Amino acid sequence: MNAANSTFLVLSSILVLFMTPGLAFFYGGLVSERNVVNTMLSVFMICGLAILLWLAFGYSLSFSGDLGGFVGNLKATWLHGMDLTALTATKIPNGLYLIFQMMFAIITPALFVGAVVGRIRFKFLLTFIIFWSLLIYYPMVHMVWDNGLLAKLGVIDFAGGTVVHINAGITALVLSAFLGARHKYGKDMTQHYNILWVLLGTAILWIGWYGFNAGSALAMNDIAIQTFLTTTVATATSMMTWMVVDMLTKGKPTLVGVCTGTLCGLVAITPACGYVTISGAFWIGLIATLTSYGFITFIKPRLGIDDALDAFGCHGVSGMVGSIMTGLFASKAVNNSISLNGLFYGGGFKLFGLQLLATIFTIGFTTIVCIVIIVLLKRVIRMRVDEQEEELGLDQGEHGEVADYTVQMSHDLTNIQHHSDEFRGQLAQLLDKQQRFR
Repeated sequence: MNAANSTFLVLSSILVLFMTPGLAFFYGGLVSERNVVNTMLSVFMICGLAILLWLAFGYSLSFSGDLGGFVGNLKATWLHGMDLTALTATKIPNGLYLIFQMMFAIITPALFVGAVVGRIRFKFLLTFIIFWSLLIYYPMVHMVWDNGLLAKLGVIDFAGGTVVHINAGITALVLSAFLGARHKYGKDMTQHYNILWVLLGTAILWIGWYGFNAGSALAMNDIAIQTFLTTTVATATSMMTWMVVDMLTKGKPTLVGVCTGTLCGLVAITPACGYVTISGAFWIGLIATLTSYGFITFIKPRLGIDDALDAFGCHGVSGMVGSIMTGLFASKAVNNSISLNGLFYGGGFKLFGLQLLATIFTIGFTTIVCIVIIVLLKRVIRMRVDEQEEELGLDQGEHGEVADYTVQMSHDLTNIQHHSDEFRGQLAQLLDKQQRFR
Protein backbone atom coordinates (compact mmCIF):
# COMPACT_ATOMS: atom_id res chain seq x y z
CA MET A 1 0.00 0.00 0.00
CA ASN A 2 1.15 3.51 -0.83
CA ALA A 3 0.42 5.41 2.38
CA ALA A 4 0.30 8.86 0.76
CA ASN A 5 -2.08 7.79 -2.01
CA SER A 6 -4.29 5.85 0.37
CA THR A 7 -4.51 8.71 2.88
CA PHE A 8 -5.32 11.11 0.07
CA LEU A 9 -8.16 8.88 -1.14
CA VAL A 10 -9.57 8.42 2.38
CA LEU A 11 -9.77 12.21 2.71
CA SER A 12 -11.24 12.51 -0.78
CA SER A 13 -13.92 9.94 0.05
CA ILE A 14 -14.90 11.89 3.17
CA LEU A 15 -15.13 15.09 1.12
CA VAL A 16 -17.38 13.46 -1.50
CA LEU A 17 -19.67 12.09 1.22
CA PHE A 18 -19.79 15.59 2.75
CA MET A 19 -21.24 16.88 -0.54
CA THR A 20 -24.59 15.12 -0.07
CA PRO A 21 -25.59 16.90 3.18
CA GLY A 22 -24.20 20.05 1.53
CA LEU A 23 -26.61 19.49 -1.36
CA ALA A 24 -29.43 19.00 1.18
CA PHE A 25 -28.72 22.49 2.56
CA PHE A 26 -28.44 23.94 -0.97
CA TYR A 27 -31.79 22.53 -2.08
CA GLY A 28 -33.44 22.98 1.32
CA GLY A 29 -32.63 26.68 1.30
CA LEU A 30 -34.14 27.17 -2.16
CA VAL A 31 -37.56 25.57 -1.63
CA SER A 32 -40.60 27.01 0.09
CA GLU A 33 -41.00 26.67 3.85
CA ARG A 34 -43.67 23.98 3.30
CA ASN A 35 -41.23 21.56 1.61
CA VAL A 36 -37.93 21.96 3.46
CA VAL A 37 -38.06 18.74 5.48
CA ASN A 38 -39.20 16.67 2.50
CA THR A 39 -36.45 18.07 0.27
CA MET A 40 -33.64 17.59 2.78
CA LEU A 41 -34.83 14.12 3.77
CA SER A 42 -35.15 13.09 0.10
CA VAL A 43 -31.49 14.01 -0.42
CA PHE A 44 -30.01 12.80 2.87
CA MET A 45 -31.75 9.41 2.99
CA ILE A 46 -29.85 8.47 -0.19
CA CYS A 47 -26.72 8.18 1.96
CA GLY A 48 -28.17 5.05 3.54
CA LEU A 49 -29.98 3.69 0.50
CA ALA A 50 -27.10 4.06 -1.96
CA ILE A 51 -24.54 2.50 0.40
CA LEU A 52 -26.60 -0.67 0.83
CA LEU A 53 -27.35 -0.86 -2.90
CA TRP A 54 -23.68 -0.35 -3.75
CA LEU A 55 -22.51 -3.15 -1.47
CA ALA A 56 -25.27 -5.51 -2.55
CA PHE A 57 -25.23 -4.98 -6.32
CA GLY A 58 -23.57 -1.73 -7.37
CA TYR A 59 -19.90 -2.58 -7.17
CA SER A 60 -20.47 -5.93 -8.84
CA LEU A 61 -22.54 -4.51 -11.71
CA SER A 62 -20.02 -1.70 -12.18
CA PHE A 63 -16.65 -3.40 -11.82
CA SER A 64 -17.07 -7.18 -11.92
CA GLY A 65 -16.96 -8.88 -15.32
CA ASP A 66 -18.47 -7.53 -18.51
CA LEU A 67 -21.76 -8.24 -20.31
CA GLY A 68 -21.58 -6.85 -23.83
CA GLY A 69 -19.68 -3.75 -22.75
CA PHE A 70 -22.81 -2.38 -21.03
CA VAL A 71 -22.70 -3.73 -17.49
CA GLY A 72 -20.81 -6.08 -15.18
CA ASN A 73 -22.16 -9.24 -13.60
CA LEU A 74 -23.39 -10.29 -10.16
CA LYS A 75 -20.45 -12.49 -9.13
CA ALA A 76 -19.31 -9.96 -6.52
CA THR A 77 -22.76 -9.45 -4.96
CA TRP A 78 -22.31 -8.32 -1.34
CA LEU A 79 -18.57 -8.27 -2.21
CA HIS A 80 -18.55 -12.08 -2.45
CA GLY A 81 -15.09 -13.40 -3.32
CA MET A 82 -13.57 -9.92 -3.48
CA ASP A 83 -10.07 -9.34 -2.10
CA LEU A 84 -10.41 -5.95 -0.41
CA THR A 85 -6.67 -5.80 0.33
CA ALA A 86 -5.47 -6.30 -3.25
CA LEU A 87 -3.75 -3.20 -4.63
CA THR A 88 -4.71 -1.13 -7.64
CA ALA A 89 -2.30 0.46 -10.12
CA THR A 90 -1.74 3.42 -7.78
CA LYS A 91 -1.10 1.08 -4.80
CA ILE A 92 -4.33 1.72 -2.95
CA PRO A 93 -6.45 -1.20 -1.63
CA ASN A 94 -9.46 -2.38 -3.63
CA GLY A 95 -11.59 -1.75 -0.57
CA LEU A 96 -10.64 1.92 -0.55
CA TYR A 97 -11.42 2.31 -4.26
CA LEU A 98 -14.79 0.68 -3.58
CA ILE A 99 -15.47 3.25 -0.83
CA PHE A 100 -14.48 6.17 -3.06
CA GLN A 101 -16.80 5.01 -5.86
CA MET A 102 -19.56 4.40 -3.31
CA MET A 103 -19.61 8.11 -2.51
CA PHE A 104 -20.28 8.92 -6.18
CA ALA A 105 -23.20 6.49 -6.11
CA ILE A 106 -24.65 8.52 -3.20
CA ILE A 107 -24.36 12.04 -4.61
CA THR A 108 -25.48 11.32 -8.19
CA PRO A 109 -29.17 10.45 -7.58
CA ALA A 110 -29.35 13.23 -4.98
CA LEU A 111 -28.75 15.74 -7.77
CA PHE A 112 -32.02 15.12 -9.61
CA VAL A 113 -34.11 15.44 -6.42
CA GLY A 114 -34.03 19.21 -6.92
CA ALA A 115 -36.12 18.96 -10.08
CA VAL A 116 -39.13 17.28 -8.48
CA VAL A 117 -39.44 18.86 -5.03
CA GLY A 118 -42.85 19.87 -3.78
CA ARG A 119 -44.94 17.40 -5.75
CA ILE A 120 -43.45 13.87 -5.95
CA ARG A 121 -44.52 11.14 -3.54
CA PHE A 122 -41.68 10.04 -1.30
CA LYS A 123 -42.41 6.32 -1.85
CA PHE A 124 -42.24 6.75 -5.61
CA LEU A 125 -38.94 8.63 -5.41
CA LEU A 126 -37.43 6.03 -3.09
CA THR A 127 -38.40 3.15 -5.39
CA PHE A 128 -37.36 5.04 -8.52
CA ILE A 129 -33.86 5.64 -7.14
CA ILE A 130 -33.42 1.90 -6.55
CA PHE A 131 -34.29 0.95 -10.14
CA TRP A 132 -32.46 3.98 -11.57
CA SER A 133 -29.27 2.93 -9.77
CA LEU A 134 -29.53 -0.67 -10.97
CA LEU A 135 -30.51 0.03 -14.58
CA ILE A 136 -28.86 3.37 -15.37
CA TYR A 137 -26.14 4.47 -12.96
CA TYR A 138 -24.21 1.19 -12.53
CA PRO A 139 -24.22 0.47 -16.29
CA MET A 140 -22.94 4.02 -16.96
CA VAL A 141 -20.12 3.54 -14.45
CA HIS A 142 -19.17 0.29 -16.16
CA MET A 143 -19.29 1.73 -19.67
CA VAL A 144 -17.12 4.75 -18.86
CA TRP A 145 -14.85 3.79 -15.94
CA ASP A 146 -14.41 0.01 -16.18
CA ASN A 147 -13.26 -0.53 -19.75
CA GLY A 148 -16.84 -0.86 -20.97
CA LEU A 149 -18.31 0.21 -24.29
CA LEU A 150 -17.53 3.95 -24.16
CA ALA A 151 -14.11 3.50 -22.56
CA LYS A 152 -13.07 1.08 -25.32
CA LEU A 153 -14.08 3.65 -27.94
CA GLY A 154 -11.67 6.16 -26.37
CA VAL A 155 -14.16 8.39 -24.52
CA ILE A 156 -12.61 10.21 -21.55
CA ASP A 157 -14.43 11.41 -18.43
CA PHE A 158 -12.12 12.23 -15.55
CA ALA A 159 -14.62 12.56 -12.71
CA GLY A 160 -18.18 12.18 -13.98
CA GLY A 161 -19.44 14.45 -16.77
CA THR A 162 -21.38 11.65 -18.46
CA VAL A 163 -21.70 9.23 -15.55
CA VAL A 164 -22.84 11.80 -12.99
CA HIS A 165 -23.99 15.15 -14.34
CA ILE A 166 -25.49 14.52 -17.77
CA ASN A 167 -27.03 11.34 -16.38
CA ALA A 168 -28.60 13.11 -13.38
CA GLY A 169 -29.58 16.17 -15.43
CA ILE A 170 -31.46 14.17 -18.06
CA THR A 171 -33.16 12.16 -15.32
CA ALA A 172 -34.29 15.44 -13.73
CA LEU A 173 -35.78 16.61 -17.03
CA VAL A 174 -37.63 13.33 -17.72
CA LEU A 175 -39.03 13.13 -14.18
CA SER A 176 -40.19 16.75 -14.37
CA ALA A 177 -41.92 16.13 -17.69
CA PHE A 178 -43.82 13.11 -16.34
CA LEU A 179 -44.76 14.83 -13.06
CA GLY A 180 -46.13 17.96 -14.63
CA ALA A 181 -45.81 21.48 -13.28
CA ARG A 182 -46.43 22.47 -9.67
CA HIS A 183 -49.84 23.86 -8.78
CA LYS A 184 -49.89 27.59 -9.59
CA TYR A 185 -46.51 27.24 -11.37
CA GLY A 186 -45.64 30.55 -13.01
CA LYS A 187 -48.48 32.39 -11.28
CA ASP A 188 -46.71 33.26 -8.04
CA MET A 189 -43.11 33.40 -6.92
CA THR A 190 -41.95 30.79 -4.43
CA GLN A 191 -40.18 32.39 -1.48
CA HIS A 192 -36.88 30.68 -0.72
CA TYR A 193 -36.86 29.26 2.80
CA ASN A 194 -33.31 30.39 3.66
CA ILE A 195 -30.87 31.92 1.17
CA LEU A 196 -28.06 31.66 3.74
CA TRP A 197 -28.49 27.88 3.60
CA VAL A 198 -27.97 28.11 -0.16
CA LEU A 199 -24.60 29.78 0.42
CA LEU A 200 -23.70 27.22 3.09
CA GLY A 201 -24.60 24.36 0.76
CA THR A 202 -22.63 25.91 -2.10
CA ALA A 203 -19.54 26.29 0.09
CA ILE A 204 -19.78 22.66 1.26
CA LEU A 205 -20.22 21.47 -2.34
CA TRP A 206 -17.22 23.47 -3.55
CA ILE A 207 -15.01 22.10 -0.76
CA GLY A 208 -16.28 18.56 -1.32
CA TRP A 209 -15.75 18.85 -5.07
CA TYR A 210 -12.00 18.77 -4.56
CA GLY A 211 -12.42 15.24 -3.27
CA PHE A 212 -14.72 14.53 -6.19
CA ASN A 213 -12.32 15.83 -8.87
CA ALA A 214 -8.80 15.71 -7.43
CA GLY A 215 -9.53 12.39 -5.73
CA SER A 216 -10.30 10.88 -9.14
CA ALA A 217 -6.55 10.97 -9.86
CA LEU A 218 -6.46 8.07 -7.33
CA ALA A 219 -3.00 9.23 -6.22
CA MET A 220 -1.29 12.22 -4.65
CA ASN A 221 0.51 13.26 -7.84
CA ASP A 222 0.86 16.00 -10.45
CA ILE A 223 -2.52 15.16 -11.99
CA ALA A 224 -4.27 15.65 -8.65
CA ILE A 225 -2.64 19.07 -8.26
CA GLN A 226 -3.55 20.06 -11.82
CA THR A 227 -7.11 18.93 -11.18
CA PHE A 228 -7.29 21.04 -8.03
CA LEU A 229 -6.15 24.08 -10.02
CA THR A 230 -8.47 23.60 -13.00
CA THR A 231 -11.44 23.01 -10.69
CA THR A 232 -10.69 26.25 -8.85
CA VAL A 233 -10.22 28.32 -12.02
CA ALA A 234 -13.37 27.07 -13.76
CA THR A 235 -15.47 27.62 -10.64
CA ALA A 236 -14.21 31.15 -10.02
CA THR A 237 -14.80 31.99 -13.69
CA SER A 238 -18.35 30.66 -13.58
CA MET A 239 -19.18 32.49 -10.37
CA MET A 240 -18.04 35.84 -11.75
CA THR A 241 -19.62 35.22 -15.17
CA TRP A 242 -23.08 34.63 -13.70
CA MET A 243 -22.74 37.64 -11.41
CA VAL A 244 -21.70 39.97 -14.22
CA VAL A 245 -24.48 38.74 -16.52
CA ASP A 246 -27.00 39.30 -13.72
CA MET A 247 -25.69 42.83 -13.24
CA LEU A 248 -25.90 43.56 -16.97
CA THR A 249 -29.37 42.08 -17.50
CA LYS A 250 -31.11 42.65 -14.16
CA GLY A 251 -29.18 45.61 -12.82
CA LYS A 252 -28.07 43.88 -9.61
CA PRO A 253 -26.21 40.77 -8.48
CA THR A 254 -27.96 38.11 -6.41
CA LEU A 255 -26.61 35.58 -3.93
CA VAL A 256 -28.68 32.78 -5.46
CA GLY A 257 -27.29 33.69 -8.88
CA VAL A 258 -23.70 33.66 -7.66
CA CYS A 259 -24.25 30.26 -6.01
CA THR A 260 -25.87 28.89 -9.16
CA GLY A 261 -22.96 30.09 -11.29
CA THR A 262 -20.51 28.50 -8.88
CA LEU A 263 -22.29 25.17 -9.27
CA CYS A 264 -22.23 25.41 -13.07
CA GLY A 265 -18.45 25.79 -13.06
CA LEU A 266 -17.96 22.82 -10.75
CA VAL A 267 -20.17 20.68 -12.99
CA ALA A 268 -18.62 21.75 -16.28
CA ILE A 269 -14.99 21.15 -15.30
CA THR A 270 -15.68 17.69 -13.83
CA PRO A 271 -15.13 15.61 -17.01
CA ALA A 272 -12.16 17.71 -18.12
CA CYS A 273 -10.37 18.63 -14.89
CA GLY A 274 -7.54 16.09 -15.17
CA TYR A 275 -6.91 16.66 -18.87
CA VAL A 276 -6.92 20.43 -19.51
CA THR A 277 -4.74 23.46 -18.90
CA ILE A 278 -5.62 26.47 -16.75
CA SER A 279 -6.72 28.42 -19.85
CA GLY A 280 -8.87 25.48 -20.93
CA ALA A 281 -10.54 25.50 -17.52
CA PHE A 282 -11.25 29.22 -17.87
CA TRP A 283 -13.02 28.82 -21.20
CA ILE A 284 -14.97 25.78 -20.07
CA GLY A 285 -16.23 27.65 -17.00
CA LEU A 286 -17.13 30.73 -19.04
CA ILE A 287 -18.96 28.99 -21.89
CA ALA A 288 -20.78 26.47 -19.70
CA THR A 289 -22.15 29.22 -17.45
CA LEU A 290 -23.34 31.35 -20.36
CA THR A 291 -25.03 28.28 -21.84
CA SER A 292 -26.74 27.31 -18.59
CA TYR A 293 -27.79 30.92 -17.96
CA GLY A 294 -29.25 31.15 -21.45
CA PHE A 295 -31.14 27.88 -21.07
CA ILE A 296 -32.59 28.72 -17.64
CA THR A 297 -33.51 32.29 -18.61
CA PHE A 298 -34.77 31.95 -22.19
CA ILE A 299 -35.36 28.32 -23.19
CA LYS A 300 -36.79 26.74 -20.04
CA PRO A 301 -39.81 29.10 -19.84
CA ARG A 302 -40.75 28.10 -23.40
CA LEU A 303 -40.46 24.36 -22.72
CA GLY A 304 -43.12 24.42 -20.04
CA ILE A 305 -41.32 21.75 -18.02
CA ASP A 306 -41.17 22.56 -14.31
CA ASP A 307 -37.64 21.65 -13.20
CA ALA A 308 -38.12 23.25 -9.81
CA LEU A 309 -34.50 23.97 -8.83
CA ASP A 310 -32.94 23.82 -12.32
CA ALA A 311 -31.21 20.47 -11.88
CA PHE A 312 -31.17 20.02 -15.65
CA GLY A 313 -30.28 23.65 -16.35
CA CYS A 314 -27.19 23.40 -14.13
CA HIS A 315 -26.09 19.77 -14.12
CA GLY A 316 -27.45 18.63 -17.47
CA VAL A 317 -26.54 21.64 -19.60
CA SER A 318 -23.17 22.46 -18.00
CA GLY A 319 -22.35 18.74 -17.91
CA MET A 320 -22.95 18.47 -21.65
CA VAL A 321 -20.84 21.55 -22.38
CA GLY A 322 -18.01 20.27 -20.18
CA SER A 323 -18.08 16.80 -21.74
CA ILE A 324 -18.00 18.10 -25.30
CA MET A 325 -15.37 20.77 -24.58
CA THR A 326 -13.10 18.11 -23.12
CA GLY A 327 -12.71 17.07 -26.75
CA LEU A 328 -11.49 20.58 -27.55
CA PHE A 329 -9.09 21.29 -24.69
CA ALA A 330 -7.69 17.90 -23.58
CA SER A 331 -3.90 17.83 -23.77
CA LYS A 332 -1.41 14.99 -23.48
CA ALA A 333 1.03 17.55 -22.09
CA VAL A 334 -1.24 17.74 -19.03
CA ASN A 335 -2.05 14.03 -18.80
CA ASN A 336 -0.10 11.58 -20.95
CA SER A 337 -2.47 8.72 -20.13
CA ILE A 338 -4.83 9.85 -22.90
CA SER A 339 -4.12 8.70 -26.44
CA LEU A 340 -5.45 11.76 -28.27
CA ASN A 341 -5.11 15.53 -27.96
CA GLY A 342 -8.19 17.69 -28.18
CA LEU A 343 -9.07 19.64 -31.31
CA PHE A 344 -7.40 22.86 -30.11
CA TYR A 345 -4.17 21.01 -29.30
CA GLY A 346 -3.63 19.45 -32.71
CA GLY A 347 -5.55 16.23 -32.18
CA GLY A 348 -8.04 16.75 -34.97
CA PHE A 349 -11.74 15.98 -34.68
CA LYS A 350 -11.49 12.40 -33.39
CA LEU A 351 -11.58 13.04 -29.64
CA PHE A 352 -14.09 15.85 -30.10
CA GLY A 353 -16.30 13.47 -32.08
CA LEU A 354 -15.98 10.78 -29.42
CA GLN A 355 -16.95 13.20 -26.65
CA LEU A 356 -19.92 14.39 -28.68
CA LEU A 357 -20.93 10.78 -29.31
CA ALA A 358 -20.64 9.93 -25.60
CA THR A 359 -22.79 12.93 -24.70
CA ILE A 360 -25.50 11.98 -27.20
CA PHE A 361 -25.36 8.32 -26.11
CA THR A 362 -25.74 9.26 -22.44
CA ILE A 363 -28.71 11.49 -23.23
CA GLY A 364 -30.43 8.77 -25.26
CA PHE A 365 -29.65 5.87 -22.91
CA THR A 366 -30.75 7.74 -19.79
CA THR A 367 -33.91 9.09 -21.42
CA ILE A 368 -35.10 5.73 -22.74
CA VAL A 369 -34.45 3.74 -19.57
CA CYS A 370 -35.92 6.50 -17.36
CA ILE A 371 -39.13 6.50 -19.38
CA VAL A 372 -39.42 2.72 -19.09
CA ILE A 373 -38.85 2.81 -15.31
CA ILE A 374 -41.36 5.62 -14.77
CA VAL A 375 -44.09 4.10 -16.97
CA LEU A 376 -43.84 0.71 -15.27
CA LEU A 377 -43.47 2.10 -11.75
CA LYS A 378 -46.52 4.35 -12.13
CA ARG A 379 -48.64 1.24 -12.56
CA VAL A 380 -48.01 0.21 -8.96
CA ILE A 381 -47.09 3.44 -7.09
CA ARG A 382 -48.79 6.80 -7.47
CA MET A 383 -46.17 9.28 -8.68
CA ARG A 384 -47.56 12.62 -7.59
CA VAL A 385 -49.22 13.93 -4.45
CA ASP A 386 -52.74 15.30 -4.80
CA GLU A 387 -53.45 19.02 -5.06
CA GLN A 388 -54.58 19.32 -1.44
CA GLU A 389 -51.34 17.80 -0.11
CA GLU A 390 -49.29 19.98 -2.45
CA GLU A 391 -51.05 23.07 -1.09
CA LEU A 392 -50.48 21.90 2.49
CA GLY A 393 -46.83 21.12 1.76
CA LEU A 394 -45.03 17.80 1.67
CA ASP A 395 -43.44 18.39 5.07
CA GLN A 396 -46.86 18.01 6.69
CA GLY A 397 -48.43 15.73 4.08
CA GLU A 398 -45.63 13.19 3.65
CA HIS A 399 -43.81 13.38 6.99
CA GLY A 400 -45.88 15.23 9.59
CA GLU A 401 -42.96 17.55 10.37
CA VAL A 402 -42.05 21.19 9.83
CA ALA A 403 -38.69 22.92 9.41
CA ASP A 404 -38.90 25.11 12.55
CA TYR A 405 -41.26 26.70 15.06
CA THR A 406 -41.92 29.76 12.89
CA VAL A 407 -43.28 27.52 10.14
CA GLN A 408 -45.45 25.74 12.71
CA MET A 409 -46.72 29.10 13.99
CA SER A 410 -47.55 30.18 10.45
CA HIS A 411 -49.38 26.91 9.86
CA ASP A 412 -51.30 27.25 13.14
CA LEU A 413 -52.29 30.83 12.33
CA THR A 414 -53.53 29.73 8.93
CA ASN A 415 -55.64 27.02 10.57
CA ILE A 416 -56.99 29.52 13.12
CA GLN A 417 -57.87 31.91 10.31
CA HIS A 418 -59.54 29.10 8.39
CA HIS A 419 -61.60 27.98 11.40
CA SER A 420 -62.38 31.60 12.25
CA ASP A 421 -63.74 32.14 8.75
CA GLU A 422 -65.83 28.96 9.10
CA PHE A 423 -67.14 30.11 12.49
CA ARG A 424 -68.06 33.55 11.13
CA GLY A 425 -69.86 31.89 8.25
CA GLN A 426 -71.81 29.58 10.57
CA LEU A 427 -72.65 32.50 12.90
CA ALA A 428 -73.92 34.53 9.97
CA GLN A 429 -76.17 31.64 8.91
CA LEU A 430 -77.57 31.31 12.45
CA LEU A 431 -78.25 35.03 12.67
CA ASP A 432 -79.94 34.93 9.29
CA LYS A 433 -82.14 32.01 10.39
CA GLN A 434 -82.97 33.84 13.64
CA GLN A 435 -83.93 36.95 11.71
CA ARG A 436 -86.19 34.97 9.40
CA PHE A 437 -87.77 33.16 12.38
CA ARG A 438 -88.65 36.47 13.94
